[in-house]
Amino acid sequence: MSTRFLMCSAEYFSVDYVINPWMTGLIGKTLPALARKQWTDLYQTLNQMARVELIDPRPNLPDQVFTANAGLLHKNIFIPSRFRHRQRRLEEPWFLSWFESHKFEAVPIAEEIFFEGSGDALLQPGTDLLWMGYGFRTDLKARAFLEDRLPLRVLPLRLVDPRFYHLDVCFCPLLDGWAMYYPPAFDAESQRLLEAHIPPEKRIILSEEDARGFACNAVLIGKTLVMNQAGAGLQRALMDAGYRVEIVSVDEFIKAGGANKCLTMAIDDSESLLGSGWGRAA
Repeated sequence: MSTRFLMCSAEYFSVDYVINPWMTGLIGKTLPALARKQWTDLYQTLNQMARVELIDPRPNLPDQVFTANAGLLHKNIFIPSRFRHRQRRLEEPWFLSWFESHKFEAVPIAEEIFFEGSGDALLQPGTDLLWMGYGFRTDLKARAFLEDRLPLRVLPLRLVDPRFYHLDVCFCPLLDGWAMYYPPAFDAESQRLLEAHIPPEKRIILSEEDARGFACNAVLIGKTLVMNQAGAGLQRALMDAGYRVEIVSVDEFIKAGGANKCLTMAIDDSESLLGSGWGRAA
């Protein structure tokens, strides 16, 4: 088991504030016991295929459970997130401390740039192409910083639907140049950019229903996709592309705007696993 993931238990998960549309009207309405069960189901599923490491949860940090947002990791370089919303900035020192204590080299982003890590930065597996979402949480000027610090080509994709405020909730790069995504989440120029780099036969287009079910927010381990939801048509398309689909429902976390991938951060530094569902790299 060479793949590793970082997770944080759901002990303190709740909706305590509103920073995305999914949270609207749901303050205090999460079900803690169900959230813990769903998190444990995901943890146990991943632990059968990979090694899962844990960061200690902290009181008053209800979104720390979404470890994908800790930052961007490429090999041994960790670029910590600089969160746009003040409520999540309190997570930053705890994630930074974990990565530094595990001997990763931290490269802080400029203070004036907002950047939300692997929520908005997804590597196309097996390539040097990094897709970067911007418009809601991450600034476009993060692109120049990333290209300067990492040996990657960074292509920016502008997000226009506030429900899909992070790239990893509407786009999932797959192996061999494939990708699944929800086109209405992007502006017209970004849709053209995706079409220019992903051949028609390798595009898996999501329905509105699957997009709302966070199907793109999937954890990719080899040829297995661990997903919150996938309709029959999407499952057929993925199986035709050679994938095994495993549904692990984490819909309690959608109340806060995250699902399977948001709850994990891949921390393996092998070349073969770069970008596997996380975007080194919700």
